[in-house]
Amino acid sequence: METVKLVDLAKTIRSKNAGPDKITFDIIFREKENYDLVKSSGVVSRERICDIYNLQASEIADFVEFDPAYAIKFTIYRRRPSGSPGESDVFGCQQYAPLLDLEIPVAL
Repeated sequence: METVKLVDLAKTIRSKNAGPDKITFDIIFREKENYDLVKSSGVVSRERICDIYNLQASEIADFVEFDPAYAIKFTIYRRRPSGSPGESDVFGCQQYAPLLDLEIPVAL
């Protein structure tokens, strides 16, 4: 089956600080068709996020497929508070990279 990378379908893939204990992620699409393709593929799911980021299900605070904005949003709990010793990304803005190369199956 042919695939396309998530980065080639989404307009925006980002992560950012959501307070001292959380990081939030946004995957936003311009076209409804691309949003629907990714959503229906099941590739971006709570379970997959746990696999990608080595999380337990309880470490995902929110996971939302927001149809009006063609967006998938999720928030994870930080293992260490933002800015604390040993914490590596105060602003949470460098955590989205593993999402870029997710392979989304496309029908031919």
